[in-house]
Amino acid sequence: MDLVNPATEEIITSVAMASVPETDLAVRRARRAFDGWRRVSPGDRARLLRRFAELVDDHAGELAGLEVAEAGHPVAQARWEAGNLRDVLHYYSAAPERLTGRQIPVPGGLDVTFHEPLGVVGLIVPWNFPMPILGWGLAPALAAGNTVIVKPAEATPLTALRVGELALEAGLPADVVTVLPGEGPVVGRRLAEHPDVAKIAFTGSTRVGRELMAACAAGVKRLTLELGGKSANIVFADADLEKAAATAPGAVFDNAGQDCCARSRILVQRPAYDRFMELLEPAVQAVAVGDPLDEGTQVGPLITGAHRARVAGYVPDGPLVAIRGRAPSGKGFWYPPTVLAGDGVTDLPAWREEVFGPVAVVVPFEDEADAVRIANDTPYGLSGSIWTRDVGRAFRMSRAVEAGNLSVNSHSSVRFWTPFGGFKQSGLGRELGPDALAAFTDTKNVFVSTEE
Repeated sequence: MDLVNPATEEIITSVAMASVPETDLAVRRARRAFDGWRRVSPGDRARLLRRFAELVDDHAGELAGLEVAEAGHPVAQARWEAGNLRDVLHYYSAAPERLTGRQIPVPGGLDVTFHEPLGVVGLIVPWNFPMPILGWGLAPALAAGNTVIVKPAEATPLTALRVGELALEAGLPADVVTVLPGEGPVVGRRLAEHPDVAKIAFTGSTRVGRELMAACAAGVKRLTLELGGKSANIVFADADLEKAAATAPGAVFDNAGQDCCARSRILVQRPAYDRFMELLEPAVQAVAVGDPLDEGTQVGPLITGAHRARVAGYVPDGPLVAIRGRAPSGKGFWYPPTVLAGDGVTDLPAWREEVFGPVAVVVPFEDEADAVRIANDTPYGLSGSIWTRDVGRAFRMSRAVEAGNLSVNSHSSVRFWTPFGGFKQSGLGRELGPDALAAFTDTKNVFVSTEE
């Protein structure tokens, strides 16, 4: 497959896509490697993961450059992504020596539990955040003693391929980490159906998540899904409107809106609506869309021309376009930050569907109950933000909004120290945080009789 730089439309390189027989071979090799990797002592496994993290750090500039080229991410963002991969590997390098079970009081003997690794894990990584999401599955799976086959997105395999090489350089045994570029319907589906793959961890669209769920069902295969979102940014009239408006563009336009956590539905309490819109316009106009290699760039291009056409299809002509930012012309898959608002805006597909581009929709609400009703009127439930100075309201809203990750007076969704995942059709299971290893292990209960 030819890989295209989204900012220049130039072909970077070509990468071979794996076949079903090649996938089967990779699974056989990973299954053989699992028998040795699971027996590596916790301390040695921890040291290898720390060395892996150090090599990622040593090559952070190189990895960032690959991310800029293949995904069009601004260089500052790409450096952060390489740093996130390093930090997640460091975080879970502490896990092997802390993967403790329990001793449970029972009559007539001793009862203990063990966390056993699953085996071969298939990790299917999306194109919007190739490095961080790779790390979110790879690090805890390895720490728990599993081997991992990574299927990167077809458009963005270069960072994953280099990370796989760094794993070998760090001393991880051969076939413990395998990076297998391939098409989703070929490699992804085969991993989901293969009887020797114990688990699939997938981040991507809800549509593909459903297909993988069905493919895993025949083998009752374990599955973690992090899927779509249509998150709400709820701004009450008592909030710090200046800060709420200044930060709203970043919450939806970062990564060109190609973020399942994007707060693309902005709900503003009616008494503050006009003032918020006045403050929002200069904040949107100030978003720097441009050359990813420019240190001042905040937002790069969309991933492909086809995706740009899809995003543009959500934006109508006419007065519902309340604010339109700026983007380069010429080569590159650019799209300007855009805000839709006004009577009838909730009838637009952009209000209900995940655009996955730099398009936000603003609507007014009356009170807490109205805000909860609007925020929850979606099949998704991944993230969201609540802006208010009222602490009681902040907690009431946090309990009432149906989403897995909420922020009060901020827009943070993902910290690797804390669990991440969605409600409803935004996914199944949780990633990250201290409990992530539970998703990559089975709990074994052992009773030892002490009676004569």
